[in-house]
Amino acid sequence: MSVSALKTLKRLIWGRSLLTTGLQSCRCRLVRHIQQRYSCLPDDVKSLRAVVSPDISKIRNIGIMAHIDAGKTTTTERMLYYAGYTRTLGDVDDGDTVTDFMTQERERGITIQSAAVTFDWKSHRINLIDTPGHVDFTVEVERALRVLDGAVAVFDASAGVEAQTLTVWRQAEKHHVPCICFLNKMDKPAANLSFSIDSIRQKLKAKPVLLQIPVGSGKNFTGIVDLLTNQKFLWKLNSMGNDGRAFEVEAVNQSDDPDFLQMVSEARMALIEQVADLDDQFAELLLTDFSDDFDAVPSVKLQEAVRRVTLARKGVPVLCGSSLRNKGVQPLLDAITNYLPSPDERHHDLVQWYKDDLCALAFKVLHDKQRGPMVFLRIYSGTLKPQTAVHNINRDSTERMSRLLIPFADQHVEIPSMTAGNIALTVGLKQTVTGDTIVSSKASAAAAARRAQDDGGVGKKRGDAGVVLSGVEVPDPVFFCTIEPPTMAKQADLENALNCLQREDPSLKVRVDPDSGQTILCGMGELHIEIVHDRIRREHGIETHLGPLQVAYRETILHEVSAADNLDRTVGQRRHVVEVELTVRPVDMDSAGGSCELRFTEELERLLSQEVKEAVESGVQSSYLQGPLLGYPLQGVSTLIHSVSLESGTSPTMVSACVSRCMLKALKQAGGQVLEPVMSLEVTLGEEHLSSVLGDLAQRRGTVQDLRSRHDSKVLLATVPLAEMMGYSTVLRTLTSGNASFSLELDAYEAMNPQDQNTLIKKMAGLL
Repeated sequence: MSVSALKTLKRLIWGRSLLTTGLQSCRCRLVRHIQQRYSCLPDDVKSLRAVVSPDISKIRNIGIMAHIDAGKTTTTERMLYYAGYTRTLGDVDDGDTVTDFMTQERERGITIQSAAVTFDWKSHRINLIDTPGHVDFTVEVERALRVLDGAVAVFDASAGVEAQTLTVWRQAEKHHVPCICFLNKMDKPAANLSFSIDSIRQKLKAKPVLLQIPVGSGKNFTGIVDLLTNQKFLWKLNSMGNDGRAFEVEAVNQSDDPDFLQMVSEARMALIEQVADLDDQFAELLLTDFSDDFDAVPSVKLQEAVRRVTLARKGVPVLCGSSLRNKGVQPLLDAITNYLPSPDERHHDLVQWYKDDLCALAFKVLHDKQRGPMVFLRIYSGTLKPQTAVHNINRDSTERMSRLLIPFADQHVEIPSMTAGNIALTVGLKQTVTGDTIVSSKASAAAAARRAQDDGGVGKKRGDAGVVLSGVEVPDPVFFCTIEPPTMAKQADLENALNCLQREDPSLKVRVDPDSGQTILCGMGELHIEIVHDRIRREHGIETHLGPLQVAYRETILHEVSAADNLDRTVGQRRHVVEVELTVRPVDMDSAGGSCELRFTEELERLLSQEVKEAVESGVQSSYLQGPLLGYPLQGVSTLIHSVSLESGTSPTMVSACVSRCMLKALKQAGGQVLEPVMSLEVTLGEEHLSSVLGDLAQRRGTVQDLRSRHDSKVLLATVPLAEMMGYSTVLRTLTSGNASFSLELDAYEAMNPQDQNTLIKKMAGLL
């Protein structure tokens, strides 16, 4: 080999050696950089298969509820991260959170449907449901609270109790759900602990029991003081890689600032005195064993007393933190396990009749393209296993459940069985809908009904259907519009899509207009209908056309009127003869709750058979569905049936038809009145935009109820007819340069003035 060739070969070997060394050096630096940047991340994420299955006393079924943007989803995300079930901290703004998995949720940064997740914390199993904060999706909160044992109400510490907070709090009270309050966003400059506590006391009519006070305020918020144990929980100020997993716990000592020590001492003494007022057992302990020094009471005894107060719903524990800044979430998890009830501490009267047999409530349905309909069940008693037949009492049908899953937002893990007290996800129940009661068999339901009947007569009231768990109350829709497919060939696909969406969302109603044959979509608000329209396009691939949004009015009558009618008709070989006399009259809507009544005279009540009574009721109820003016449902009407006479052989259908005709005659003579939905409006805005917003509200027939100050902002409370609120978000954004927020909630149905009513009637008749 020549000398030049040898030199070339040496250069090649030397160059390759340099390249290898350089690559190794770069790789080392890259690995070191990744280790430094992500050293806070856990090495391994827990599997759902490894989630603990403890005794029922260590299970917590909880919901996260709040006003829009209070931080529900962010708090849930931190809980999952600190429990070890996610590798990174998700962010609502980035659209990568676990529980907001729908495309629409990630695009808009809001929660639209409730999502269930299961995880463990310190040997407790927590089944958590993250609920929406928007009023259009209030049914999601309703059905979640129906099956939960406890709730965490999240508050923006700078705003206190807001409009939707009141709504969800009322829903929790209706279901007697014990609550914990979490004052989130303590790092905001306007965060105010005492303001938030006062708003809970005044607006929610609750007794806040303050368990923690913040250390620092605004950007300098670094932690909390636990008043039960007199310990400080301190997190480092925000720095790269600080995920809040590590924090320091130290006792409050004399070296701390004297003012701070005095504040802690006063807050702890106030806590002890408040708990003693609310719990007699704790008061007795103080007076007998610690009368000389209340502060010497052990933290364990104080914690037990706070738990009793919470479970009895005499007071609500209040904690504070900042979920976005990763502070205060671990103590909140401890509070959930310490103060909220386990399933066996919540007493469901009807469940006791089933003993150890299966009894579960279906509270939510999802449609999966691969698996088909998936049903969420809350198991109250017994054990649920896949590949078994279960009986649906409400549908009187037996279905086979093919698979059983642990819910984790949109990721689910199959399991062999699920015990009482848990929330499960099932595949294969094709007829089950929200509110249905699921039991092991028809015989099991009959046995439970017999036990109930023997013990207190509950079974008699419910007949052969057995003992049924109460379902989910669904509010009436307030908006409706027409929906049409692009071509008639897509009509069947659209009907199938709407059936699937109705099964998922009980607040969505679909009907066909009897005159025009158009499909009418009825929903809870503009956003609700917009989301449904978007889901039909994305999930079912149908480009539908929506008609203009219309308001769901109601009607009532003005005068008391009596009417009589008769029907004499021969159908085939049978002659049907019916005579009816009745009176309709308006009733006070506040006392009747807006509903319509039906009564018989005492004598007629005794004379009529059950079959004829049912036929009369059917005729009256069908008349209540269409008012005399515009055909909207009636409200606040009472009907008294004086007499019903019929010849033998007359069918119940003819009785119903005669009653309906008589009702129509009476309602027309009674004079019609249109009722319009009036909304409670809350607008938060700067003082500089107040005059322009007030002027706009006056043009919308709005009535200002109150004007409050909240830090540097004004809170405007008003009532406005829903018909005047179309597109209000765009107008408000224009008037305030995007610096205002508002929330709407149905307040009541109120009578329209004659001028507005005549305008509406002409508009509906096409004359305007």
